[in-house]
Amino acid sequence: MDAKTLLLTITHAEYVNDYVLRITFSNGEVRLVDFTPLMQKGICRKLQDIDYFKSFTLDPFTIDWNDEIGFAPEYLYERSVMA
Repeated sequence: MDAKTLLLTITHAEYVNDYVLRITFSNGEVRLVDFTPLMQKGICRKLQDIDYFKSFTLDPFTIDWNDEIGFAPEYLYERSVMA
């Protein structure tokens, strides 16, 4: 196994409802992440604006909000549940 296969990335994400995204990881797993507990402090409070929350994009590794907010794919994986 080379280093590239060990790197967890996000390959697809879609809005589900409220503050939940369905995320496809590079290991093939599709999981749900509820961002509600993550938006209580600092710049992450911006995610409470549902229109801002829905405006995410994907960079080469993870989900990104306006080049301001991003989370490590491993962190999101740990906070997720099977879809």
